[in-house]
Order: sequence, then structure tokens, then C-alpha cells
Amino acid sequence: MHCSPLPSRARSHWAVLVLLVLFGLAACSTAPPAGMTAVTPFDLARYEGKWYELARLDHSFERGLTNVSATYRAQPDGSVRVTNRGYDPARREWREAVGRALFTGSPERASLKVSFFGPFYGGYHVLALDQQGYRWAMVVGADRDYLWILARDRQLPAVVREQLLSQARKQGFAVDKLIWVEQTHNDG
Repeated sequence: MHCSPLPSRARSHWAVLVLLVLFGLAACSTAPPAGMTAVTPFDLARYEGKWYELARLDHSFERGLTNVSATYRAQPDGSVRVTNRGYDPARREWREAVGRALFTGSPERASLKVSFFGPFYGGYHVLALDQQGYRWAMVVGADRDYLWILARDRQLPAVVREQLLSQARKQGFAVDKLIWVEQTHNDG
């Protein structure tokens, strides 16, 4: 029995499909960017609670929001409930998104994957952390397009801010494109 090869057009459709799947898998990567290591040791019990987003690289899902915060809560199943909240001044309303994070390995390493949309996860890696008081953190995604500076208070001491910016710059992040988030509202 002889199987005829796929027609040229069908082969090209399959090639496009395979490329789309590969790009999709790469886009959903949850590993930290090359050359970066998440903080160890990490204590989720100390990290839990509310954090203010002080700076971020711009993305459509947060564009225009002010007074952004993230609250993390450990769940009985080992996951972490993530509640992101921000004020949309154009609409004069608060927006909120609730997601689920899972450790990608040992819970003593600050490397998680988080999802706000069902089975699709993105990387969440704490690259720098105030190990004494858990007062500030620098978080990155799976590539250098995602960077957040978080703190327990609405502002950072200047020396800490400069340390974090220097570290991010050395790691190849476009710190000149950071948006410094207005943190003036009460939590509504």
C-alpha cells in the first residue's frame, strides 16, 4: 500500500500550526528569564498579605490603573490566591482580578506560576526581597518585558529604590520605561 504525501498546501498549514503551537507554548513559559534566579529562602507566610505596586513595565492588563495593589493568601490546597486591584481614573471605578498561583518547585524558592485565565499560567519570580522584614520585593515574569516593584508601604526609601533599579538594569530590564504608579487613593 502506498501513502501519498500531503499536498503542498496541507504541509504548509501543518507547518504554520506547529509554529503557532510552539510560539504559544513559549508565550506561556513560567520559568524565570535566562540568567536569573528566584529568591531562596522564601517564606510564603511572611509574603502573604497586601503589597502596593510602586512601579511596573506597561502592559495592557494594567494600563492606566493607579493605586494598584496585590494581596496574596495561602490556600489549604497549597496554592496561593492572588487578588490584584487598581483604580481606573477614566471610568472612576475600581477593577479587580482574582487568580491562582502555584509553586513551580520547592515552596522555599520564590518561583511561581500564576493564572487569571483558567489553564494559562505566566511566570511570577521574586528576584529581590527584603529578607529581614519582607517590606519590598522586585518581581519578574518569564521574560524581561515583565517587572514590578512592590512594597508594603506606598513608597520606598530612596536607597532601596536605587538598589532595585540598579539590579534590574544589570539584569537587562528597561528601567527607563518603568511606570511609577500613583498611590494616593484610599482603598475604596
